[in-house]
Amino acid sequence: MKSKTTKRLWIAVGIGALVLMLLIIVASVINLGERLAIIHPYVAYGFYGLSFILTWFLIINPIRIILFSPAFNIETVLDKPSKKRYLTYKKVARNLMKNDDISQRENEELKKAMKDPVDLLNALQHLYNTTLKKKVNKVILRHAKTVMISTAISQNGRLDFFATLTVNIRMVKEIVVTCGFRPSFKNLSKLLVRVMSTALIAEGLENIDFTELLPSSAQTFLRGIPFARVVTDSIAQGIGNGILTMRVGIVTRKYLFADSKELSTEAIRRGAFVETIKTIPSLIKDSFQSFPDKIKNMFRKKPEESESAA
Repeated sequence: MKSKTTKRLWIAVGIGALVLMLLIIVASVINLGERLAIIHPYVAYGFYGLSFILTWFLIINPIRIILFSPAFNIETVLDKPSKKRYLTYKKVARNLMKNDDISQRENEELKKAMKDPVDLLNALQHLYNTTLKKKVNKVILRHAKTVMISTAISQNGRLDFFATLTVNIRMVKEIVVTCGFRPSFKNLSKLLVRVMSTALIAEGLENIDFTELLPSSAQTFLRGIPFARVVTDSIAQGIGNGILTMRVGIVTRKYLFADSKELSTEAIRRGAFVETIKTIPSLIKDSFQSFPDKIKNMFRKKPEESESAA
């Protein structure tokens, strides 16, 4: 009875976080639309239409894809597969076979295991702990790098909020699509609250002067360099947002991959914290390495453009 009450409470909290998220977006759109209406009413109408399209594709549609994915709780691995659970295993397996995240050999193994629920569950577990876990880790690192670079470049707290929010939602959606299933509604609600908190923190970091955290000698040195304070704060904000995004991704993966002995909230938090700390160096290194390439690609001519110029 207590677990059902807790589940309902978390679902209500998740719905509240979703409503709050949409209210913030609507308020921001209306605020900017009113300013554009001064130029011309049709400019504001065009902006409202564009905002609706972007909100649908970047936020609402990814959430819809997540919600309508099958729920597959690995916490039930010790239970005897029921008919209903067997149907879920089949649906998950078919989702995996549709995408290109598994090899042809693994695809064939899943097809053979579809005839028996125990064999299918074992095949799915093996696939998740080998191929898919590596792919999910790459997805998490890629989106964390995106948040780190975008929020480091941006000098606006509200833009940081939207960038972090959309990238985190897209990351969770991509993880769900890669795995072929979603966490339970309770854990989804927790994830939504975590994503919303991460976006709000990203907005708040814009007002923090990170140079004040440095020793006085370093502060004196930076004051003598033009724009050093702005650059230092931007890099620190980007790193902080990237780390928070990395943690959201790791928690998502743990909700999907944890077995029945690891599903306690404390264990997931502790494991996510430890893993995030370990991945910080690679996150920062990869982000700084890819940053110059992103700038170069903005000014690099595409092959078809070069041919047409010739």
